[in-house]
Amino acid sequence: MPVIVRRMGEADRSSWARMRHQMWDSLSIQEHMDDIAKMCAPASKRRGYIAVRDGERPVGFAEVHIREYANGCTAQPVPFLEGIWVEPEYRRHDVGRMLVNEIRHDLIAEGFKELCSDAHVENTISHRAHEKWGFDETDRVVYFRKTL
Repeated sequence: MPVIVRRMGEADRSSWARMRHQMWDSLSIQEHMDDIAKMCAPASKRRGYIAVRDGERPVGFAEVHIREYANGCTAQPVPFLEGIWVEPEYRRHDVGRMLVNEIRHDLIAEGFKELCSDAHVENTISHRAHEKWGFDETDRVVYFRKTL
């Protein structure tokens, strides 16, 4: 069955929230809906992409944020892949690559020269996926915090 990737719109909000909750389950569905409403605002620097099968069944999503700066990037501002998630049965079937390619196409049309992303140091599955999607590792970092 063919999978199509496109920018998300108003009609995708509930599916988007459900998929976000699968990836980031520390937030409620309502909190995801509230965040999506902010992303859909006209002045937002964030956007979502959806992969759908047969024109209707959502099987994955990705989100991009145009950041002022990101570690390892050479341009400012810089598009940053904030998250990408694919239904388990569609993983390793090029859905992630299709999402990244659609994002890449849009960003090139907007004049951007790079797309950046990150993954936790221990998330080697994400590291391999990023490599397959054409990303190059730029740096490894450990963040610290001191309670005051």
